[in-house]
Amino acid sequence: MPSTATNYQPHLLDPHSAQPQPVSPANGKSFKLPELYAMLDCQTVDVVRLTPELILIIDDEGKFRHPAYLNLLATYLWHQHEPAARGVDCIVGRAILCHDKQFR
Repeated sequence: MPSTATNYQPHLLDPHSAQPQPVSPANGKSFKLPELYAMLDCQTVDVVRLTPELILIIDDEGKFRHPAYLNLLATYLWHQHEPAARGVDCIVGRAILCHDKQFR
């Protein structure tokens, strides 16, 4: 079985912080759902693919929160890789930027 380890440093993108915050999976290899739920303060996650290797893990129900906080950095990254989403959709709440092998 291939290893899921990668050298990519995951980051928490918080709408209340101008700086991405480095985070790491508890087991050192890949995030598990319970820790993602805690980091993102959510109950359901969704994956937004940016590149063949990079993903954003977001709160799937973030837009239903009140208040719902626009995540400018996550939205900007998404729009850079998915121009069709510009002016149409956005990402709200916290997001984790990581390598796709870091979410299993």
